[in-house]
Amino acid sequence: MQPVLLVDASVYVFRAWHSLPEDILDADGEPAQAVHGFSRFLLELLERTRPRHVLVAFDEALESSFRNAWYPPYKANRDPAPESLKRQFKGCRAVAEALGLTALSDSSYEADDLIGSAQHRLRAAGFPALIVSADKDLSQLLRDGDEQWDYARQNRWGPEGVRERYGAVPEAIADFLGLTGDAVDNIPGVPGIGPKTASALLDHFATLEQVLERVDEVPFLRIRGAASHARRLKEHADQARLSKRLATIVCDARVPEQPEDYLRRPINEAQLHQVFDRYRIGPLSRRRALSLSFD
Repeated sequence: MQPVLLVDASVYVFRAWHSLPEDILDADGEPAQAVHGFSRFLLELLERTRPRHVLVAFDEALESSFRNAWYPPYKANRDPAPESLKRQFKGCRAVAEALGLTALSDSSYEADDLIGSAQHRLRAAGFPALIVSADKDLSQLLRDGDEQWDYARQNRWGPEGVRERYGAVPEAIADFLGLTGDAVDNIPGVPGIGPKTASALLDHFATLEQVLERVDEVPFLRIRGAASHARRLKEHADQARLSKRLATIVCDARVPEQPEDYLRRPINEAQLHQVFDRYRIGPLSRRRALSLSFD
């Protein structure tokens, strides 16, 4: 069965925003570089994969995730998105929808949660997933038959490649981040425990909860500074559990239920021309879009 394509759109919107010049303007004279770059990425992705089922997930919950209720500093280290970028996010979603793709965002759930929830429903129907993102958090979703694709670097890996790549098997990625924390998302973890130590602990105990329940065994492990790590684990046990909770992708967000909800629809030519006119996207991209087939 052909895999469903699950696209972490925000990664590629931000990449275009940072890498293309601000003098790419829309019909109102506002910056439009992110829309241009994202459109090129999306067209190339569709040309290469010809998917039948697609979800393009956007982050609307950059400052309003339900995780902030558990831990207000969550992602508080990030600067708020400027209005120009927020406006371009809307344009990127409009491009995806004009191309006949299911596009989702939510004011509480992050793109990772939307991807995980869609994958959970589609896996029940027998669909493997191809997750397009470089985000290590999403590797926790990989199971037999699934792959993750760092499109910019052209690297692909399945569940068997996650341990070598990140130091933990897919099912333990959230446990791993519960121990190490994640500076990108401002998740605290356990002070003093880095990736090598976290990997060794999970190789021995399998889960964070087992590490914490059997913490008196830690000083006897062949881990440098084991006794100090045991003290830190005891002192920061609640913080470790909270960090794992923050890093865990939820799979019960509000998303469409049925596989047919993710089927590509015919391109809406009138909508496509309207969006491309609005963002001054040229004739080459229009021809590429209109030539797409999805047999």
